[in-house]
Amino acid sequence: MAATATKSFNFIARDASGNTVKDVMAGSSEQAVATRLRERGLTPVSVTDATPTGMNMEIKIPGMGEKISLKDVAVMSRQLATMINSGLSLLRALMILVEQTENKALAAILTEVRSEVETGRSFSSALAKHPKVFPPIMINMVKAGEVGGFLDKALISLAENFEKEVALRGKIKSAMAYPIVVFAIAIIAATAMLLFIIPVFGNMFSEMGGELPAPTRFLMSLSDFLKVAIIPIILLLIVFAWWWRGHKNDRKIREFLDPIKLKMPVFGNLNKKIALSRFSRNLSAMLAAGVPILQALDIVGEASGNVVVEQASQEIMDAVRKGRSITAPLQASPVFPPMMAQMMAVGEDTGALDDMLEKIADFYDQEIESTTEQLTSLIEPIMILFVGIMIGGMVITMYLPMFSIYDQIS
Repeated sequence: MAATATKSFNFIARDASGNTVKDVMAGSSEQAVATRLRERGLTPVSVTDATPTGMNMEIKIPGMGEKISLKDVAVMSRQLATMINSGLSLLRALMILVEQTENKALAAILTEVRSEVETGRSFSSALAKHPKVFPPIMINMVKAGEVGGFLDKALISLAENFEKEVALRGKIKSAMAYPIVVFAIAIIAATAMLLFIIPVFGNMFSEMGGELPAPTRFLMSLSDFLKVAIIPIILLLIVFAWWWRGHKNDRKIREFLDPIKLKMPVFGNLNKKIALSRFSRNLSAMLAAGVPILQALDIVGEASGNVVVEQASQEIMDAVRKGRSITAPLQASPVFPPMMAQMMAVGEDTGALDDMLEKIADFYDQEIESTTEQLTSLIEPIMILFVGIMIGGMVITMYLPMFSIYDQIS
């Protein structure tokens, strides 16, 4: 028998105290929603189809809809933990979140999660149905909190973890923003000169006659080529950007690029510190939440954002599965610095591995902040020099024939 389609319905109902409750509920029909409301102890007043139609229908363009960022998930986790810690039930807390969440996409997902919980599914399994929104670390920590009876603490730990990750990403973006903007402006300026200014000089030189210097001939040839190829180049860049957006996380591409990221002359050390910070903080949060260490290692490697660290995490997991300590394979791995291995060994011996990992993550966060500040101060003069050499070189190249003409006149 074919499954009945589920739709969203707006409802107005009254609780046992006579208070009015307005919300959205998923169901197969208005009668099904009314039945579920009565089962929850509510008296239905009205149930109407919430599906938009006609001019009210929202037009969605693929890739252009509202995105759910990690910051949105962090805020949601913090609010949910606060409400549960205050004594509200999970269903009531989810209902309030749906009403006050500004991100419509996240509100729609939370509505589905709440409907799943209403039908008897666990909160963690309801979250697991949306893996693109809720990362594995969140699902597993929520599951551990449900089993252990400390869901609010697990959510607080998640919120803190996500908030620090958001701050980390902000530092990375701030460090990369300046060189990217300056580089883009330099490329646009150089392209504009090749397309509009150099052809004017070319016409003037052709009227004057004579042999042009080799750098000037090269620049004019480049200008002629760009006038023909600019549109295909732009189209290729658009196609590549579209392809890259869908395939940048493919395993083969990451296995090729991630080792290079750790060996880059300027940014390699920064990328390594970022991966180690994520590894330490996520592992600390999961161990503190009671997630089994093998399961935690399997998740934190992937969450580190680098295949090299992920493979090292898998090696540690295999060693722990065989009964060895976590620090023995850590010390043998070239990915993890000796300082980190020694601190984790102390934490493992004292039974405070999660606290030690948190300290390691804090240390690397400070290192990342210091490194990004140094990179920003270092990159600024380098980019100015780069732009000056590129634009200035083009100007000098176009004036070389002028100098030769003046020499002939004199």
